[in-house]
Amino acid sequence: MSSTALEIREVRKAFGGNKALDGCTLTVRRGSITGVIGPNGAGKSTLFNIISGLLRPDRGELLFEDRRIDHLAPYQIARLGVARTFQTPREIGDMTTLENLMLVPEHQTGERLMSLISGWRRVWQEEREHQVDAVSVLDRVEMRHQQDMPATVLSIGQKKLLELARCLLAKPKLALLDEPTAGVNPRLIGDLVGVMEQMSRDGVTILIIEHNMNVVMNLCEHVIVLNRGRVLREGTPSEIQNDEVVQDAYLGAAV
Repeated sequence: MSSTALEIREVRKAFGGNKALDGCTLTVRRGSITGVIGPNGAGKSTLFNIISGLLRPDRGELLFEDRRIDHLAPYQIARLGVARTFQTPREIGDMTTLENLMLVPEHQTGERLMSLISGWRRVWQEEREHQVDAVSVLDRVEMRHQQDMPATVLSIGQKKLLELARCLLAKPKLALLDEPTAGVNPRLIGDLVGVMEQMSRDGVTILIIEHNMNVVMNLCEHVIVLNRGRVLREGTPSEIQNDEVVQDAYLGAAV
């Protein structure tokens, strides 16, 4: 089995005259927590949208576990074991926290009309199994006490935890986490980081876009710096932290 989980080869994506990605090439090691940093407009979100299939590259190749995925639809990529969260949480507000999670499993028997009529026992049994799994994940992210709350009333930090919970329930091989701590209070940031560390210990490869440099430097083992759609620098957190080009362009006095 290859040690590389994800490989991006010379990927280009333009929107009109704007080159969001311009020959972007990088690799993500299997089992690693890899951070992606860079200023607004560097191409970070475009990169995630291409990896997850929401956008198609104009040129270049994407390989997940040595398989080309740049021609696949989002649901096909998800079925290969790629899950993602979004910078802005996308909960279904008129459903409870628990119900939001119970929507995650695919191919549920109850989704078929005839099964509701002729196979209601199987539907009921399956729903109970999904509920047990969802509650277990809520325990992991310490949100069990909020399982019956409408998701719309959760705080930003709690919604971010719910995003991670959905990701966990999907049992991914690769998790794309888009600014998971943005807008979150410091106490909940610690909870989010703890969940991500546990995901890594469970064998999930994590690629994370993050602007919180404390999180990046303490959580990630490898950091990639994007600039104008290309990789400017990459290395360990300490290497990136002490790189003068990175300091001048992105981190400034915060380093």
